[in-house]
Amino acid sequence: MNDLIVVLPVLAPLTAAVLGILRWRSIAWQRAMALAGGGVLMVAAVLLLAEVSRQGILVMQGGNWPAPFGISFVADYMAAIMVVLAAMVGLAVVVYSWHTIDEGRQRFGYYPLVMVLLAGVCGAFLTGDLFNMYVWFEVMLISSFVLTALGGERQQLEGAIKYVTLNLISSAIFLAGVGVVYGMTGTLNMAHVAAVLEEGHRPELVPVVAMLFLVAFGIKAALFPLFFWLPAAYHTPPVVVSALFAGLLTKVGVYALIRVFTLIFVQDISFTHGIILVVAGFTMVSGVLGAASQSEFRRILSIHIISQIGYIIMGLALYVPLALAGAVFYLIHNIIVKTNLFLVAGIAHRLRGSYQLARLGGLWREHPWVGVLFLISAMSLAGIPPLSGFWAKFLLVRAGLELGSYVIVATALGVSLLTLFSMTKIWAEAFWKDAPTVDGSPVDGTAGKVPATMVAPVVVLAAVAVAVGLAGGPVFELSMRAAEQLMDRALYIHAVLGAQP
Repeated sequence: MNDLIVVLPVLAPLTAAVLGILRWRSIAWQRAMALAGGGVLMVAAVLLLAEVSRQGILVMQGGNWPAPFGISFVADYMAAIMVVLAAMVGLAVVVYSWHTIDEGRQRFGYYPLVMVLLAGVCGAFLTGDLFNMYVWFEVMLISSFVLTALGGERQQLEGAIKYVTLNLISSAIFLAGVGVVYGMTGTLNMAHVAAVLEEGHRPELVPVVAMLFLVAFGIKAALFPLFFWLPAAYHTPPVVVSALFAGLLTKVGVYALIRVFTLIFVQDISFTHGIILVVAGFTMVSGVLGAASQSEFRRILSIHIISQIGYIIMGLALYVPLALAGAVFYLIHNIIVKTNLFLVAGIAHRLRGSYQLARLGGLWREHPWVGVLFLISAMSLAGIPPLSGFWAKFLLVRAGLELGSYVIVATALGVSLLTLFSMTKIWAEAFWKDAPTVDGSPVDGTAGKVPATMVAPVVVLAAVAVAVGLAGGPVFELSMRAAEQLMDRALYIHAVLGAQP
């Protein structure tokens, strides 16, 4: 039973994609399969987290081959939390897409592509093998590239080419690192690699390989200075696709960094994690300054992804349980909030017909409910108490102060203020100022008609963001359990390898 629970988050969306493709000409069927796949994934994710809470780390050995010879799927707190978040975002995106994705894109397999992407995301979270992580990354890359280019608009194709080119370079570096690791250790099972390196095997090569993985995952996570593909790509597809990417794709790169730099590359923490700390600071600053200079709703949100990644990486760099708990808490908060902000941008576009802030306005007076939904996520992103972003940043700042890392703490606080500036800029332009007019008539995209399938996911995600903030204690406890598991490498190694050396 445990084996099924561990792999069901991968099988559910993959099966939904296959069933959808079997009736290629039926959009209604593909939509129904995507909704069913998203629903089963959500249930499977919750069950997985519950079983991890009850039993500890769960392991599934493919074909009953013992590790490290077979393919291992591993679910600890960190992986299970990420799968729950992926399921939540995936289900919200499927529902939101019903009235926002045009028929042309749907006929070219939009819903099966979303399901394949979710399978790749969950596979990357649950795999216990470096090469299989590469495989799941490629599954994500292929499906996300097609989703970016789907529609064939010039701007989309330009963004898609930049996106896939840089990510292929990242994949090549990742694969090179995987090859070097195999040459060093004779294995690619992550637990076994960690066990071999713990014995002091080839210590002179470990920092070099660690930097290969930092660059490879850094590109995928959009770390400084490797983020330049993201602002060129994330705002080009339909907004619901941007929401899916913002919520999950860069976070898979972050997850991979956290996994390998807590399990495998911990031999010289002062070197590896010191570099990560510097990168985190520059990532925060460059992202927030880039966002502050923009005047388009989606571009501001896209570039802000970069600065928010910096906070999560800060928690990894500090490398103490409290800081890692802050990183996990920040992942929970940011995936929910960032996805929701893009979905709110889609509602604003439907009401006004544009993403340019200069062509927006008057939304607070005419549609105050949209303003409330925006404020919940925007203020949470800026770290205003008692919303979820405040507690996430509080944990990171407290950990930094306890370690005496005052520079990164000051950077984090300064970036938080600039984030608030960017959010108030959107508020002032899109919501507070008077609505723009053309020949004396107000601009209005659809006479105020927003379908329930667009509103419901935004309301649910906003409610979750508020709940995470108000229930900060239980979420912190969950995050701390995940952090303690990440710090206890022996627990992970023993769960996967058992009594093997």
